[in-house]
Amino acid sequence: MSGFVVKGWCPDAWRPMATGDGLLVRIKPRLARLARDQVLALCALADRFGNGIIDVSRRANFQIRGVDQAGWRALVAELMALELVDADAQMERRRNVLMVPDWTDGDDSHRIACDLAAKLDRLPELPGKVGFVIDAGTAPAMLDEAGDFRIERGAGGGLILRAAGHETGVAASAGDEAPMLVALAHWFDMSGGTRSGRMERHAAPLPDWATGAIPPAPPQAPITPGPVRLGMALGAPFGQVEAAVLAQALADPAATGLRVTPWRMLVIEGARQGGIPGLIDDPADPVLRVHACPGAPFCAQASVATRDLARRLAPAIAGSLHVSGCAKGCACTHATAFTLTGRDGRFDLAREARAGSAAERTDLEPCTVLAHFGVA
Repeated sequence: MSGFVVKGWCPDAWRPMATGDGLLVRIKPRLARLARDQVLALCALADRFGNGIIDVSRRANFQIRGVDQAGWRALVAELMALELVDADAQMERRRNVLMVPDWTDGDDSHRIACDLAAKLDRLPELPGKVGFVIDAGTAPAMLDEAGDFRIERGAGGGLILRAAGHETGVAASAGDEAPMLVALAHWFDMSGGTRSGRMERHAAPLPDWATGAIPPAPPQAPITPGPVRLGMALGAPFGQVEAAVLAQALADPAATGLRVTPWRMLVIEGARQGGIPGLIDDPADPVLRVHACPGAPFCAQASVATRDLARRLAPAIAGSLHVSGCAKGCACTHATAFTLTGRDGRFDLAREARAGSAAERTDLEPCTVLAHFGVA
């Protein structure tokens, strides 16, 4: 299916991406956390240099939208001052680490992430989309999240190193986890993995030291809106929040910081109250079952508007829904019960499919889509 361009790289602060509403500048929170003052400053910068819209990405990153070329370097300077961007562009590119958000100081996830952060300068040059996953809680939380080189809780209770595309991994002793991740990245590079682009597409057999038969432990339940151990979890509809709304969520003096997740959930540390207009505090909200990219005109690759349609459809559909502006499917890479893919200004509808899959109905106008699902 035509209609989109695979760029083959991911934006960051030093290499922003042009979109339909300006430059998109990505911020990669260290340890999946921002202190309260950092959040408030980030919100102010999104208003000052962007259009006041902040994305929460599937890699647990923030993205400031609507930045113009003239203001981009000044924005990056402000982000560096906040310690949200590395002054070394190469090191910033290497910080592709997805970390389980409910870590505590000194636990396995925190320890390994800090160890890996200190070893980023030892990594080879990797394709831009290649990344690491640190999921070392009492049970895995991110088995469904993309990541090439992974440390996870294994079925026997210990930690395992696992390469994407392999169902099992090898035991990782305390203190060896980050060195093993670095070594696996070097093996990937030296064995031609760069040509494959991602670990799961790399056909070379793993080295003996990275080969094991230990499966990940059964996963834990995902975070949903409401009180959690660290504070209050709030959903960002379709992974997007206005800067003013996010600042309001941190206005509670008890709020000490924010944890960002790959599930469109924000955990406000110390908070105990929801009720923030623009964020979701009801775990039954149907919007939580719907994936939708920014769509047109906010993305130059999209030929259709997405989120207004997704919001109208959400209460009418049982199960998951993905409304994608193009066949690239950025908002959701897995199959959903219903998938609408934009093509040449209209939609194709598929069931139990990913964006761009073979459709059962094609060339649908938005009004036809609404009528199909019984939405007046």
